[in-house]
Amino acid sequence: MAHQFFFLFMLQRTVFANGLRVVSKTLVNTASVTFLILVGAGSRYETKAMNGISHFLEHMFFKGAETYKSTKEVSEAIDGVGGDFNAFTGKEYAGYYIKVAAENQDLALNVLADMLIHSKFDPKEIDKERGVILEEYNMYQDTPMYQIGWDFERLIYGDQPMGYDQVGTKELIGSVTQAQFLDYRKKLYTPDNTVIAVAGNIEHADAVAKIEKLFKFETVKKQMEFAPLTGLSREKMLYLRNKKTEQAHIVVGYPGYSETAELIFPAKIVSIILGGNMSSRMFLNVREAQGLAYYISTSTDEYIDTGTLTTSAGVSVERIDQAISAVIDEYKKAAESGFTEKELRQAKDFLKGKLVLRLEDSEEYAHLLGKYELITGEAKSPEEIMTMVEGVTLEQANQVAKELFVPSELRMAIIGPYEDEERFLKLMI
Repeated sequence: MAHQFFFLFMLQRTVFANGLRVVSKTLVNTASVTFLILVGAGSRYETKAMNGISHFLEHMFFKGAETYKSTKEVSEAIDGVGGDFNAFTGKEYAGYYIKVAAENQDLALNVLADMLIHSKFDPKEIDKERGVILEEYNMYQDTPMYQIGWDFERLIYGDQPMGYDQVGTKELIGSVTQAQFLDYRKKLYTPDNTVIAVAGNIEHADAVAKIEKLFKFETVKKQMEFAPLTGLSREKMLYLRNKKTEQAHIVVGYPGYSETAELIFPAKIVSIILGGNMSSRMFLNVREAQGLAYYISTSTDEYIDTGTLTTSAGVSVERIDQAISAVIDEYKKAAESGFTEKELRQAKDFLKGKLVLRLEDSEEYAHLLGKYELITGEAKSPEEIMTMVEGVTLEQANQVAKELFVPSELRMAIIGPYEDEERFLKLMI
């Protein structure tokens, strides 16, 4: 019998006259609250020359504003109450969050508003942060598990903003100026391009009143749109990064569905059946039965107008050919023979169970609400997501496999001590 999950209190939503959106969920069984600001800004909004400004700007918001004048003051304010705070930059949005005990909610909102509205981007702080971000850049270059995903996206999207990684280039990191930061913030960090998601021990009306008082934006309307996707790159189907490593890293996959596509939840179910957990096909057949990989997982990535379905694995340098063939074979079997009702049921229950566990954390809850509101213009409740998952049919799952796993659409990225591309292209064919 399918598991049933119930979430008390529906989410609430307020839109201010200037376009700023607040979505919230009162969680009565937690003593914490998370405030998450999501802004439609990321590598998709960048030109090649400015690739990396979104990520660098994210760092600079922590470097001092009007009330909290330095990184030290920001850190001491949140550390002083045992709170968590951080930020992140993706392709389509950037996020800034603080999670605190509910009694410290005013402090958290004051810090976030000060950062977002009043940051100075002091040139001296910019110059100091260049070194920090260059070290972050170097860390990703030296960590194939991070780099391989970016290599795959560059392969599939090519030389356009969707193909750029978020960290950017050394040239941008070394040259971006205060004026460029201020201009970028003015164009994108506007109320109509911002969502504030709130989850935890707080009432919606209280959160709205405090946000309205604190978040006074300089400009009202967004002045920049991201570049539309010009299509998928077919220049190459394989990206090989020759690097001396003790373990080879691969991503094998296909173009997928966008965030709002009709088959997006069936695709998520397919990714779970293939490689979403330790009872999945990839894990059992590639890792356990053949011993070809240490880590192996299949997942989907969704964006506004595109997406991917991929399998990532860390494999033996000597047995990489066998590992690649085994992964491709699982895709082939899925496309030709489909899935079973048992696999479908297990994947649904797994996905719903994982969602329940995630939503025990107010930070995760806020991210769920904010992401859907920003990307689709409509926040989704856990109940709605559960319904969509439960509604996936076996016919839809099989349709996804047939539509996506087309041999001519296969792409692969590899990082390891190899130079011969033909060796791997033959495996793909």
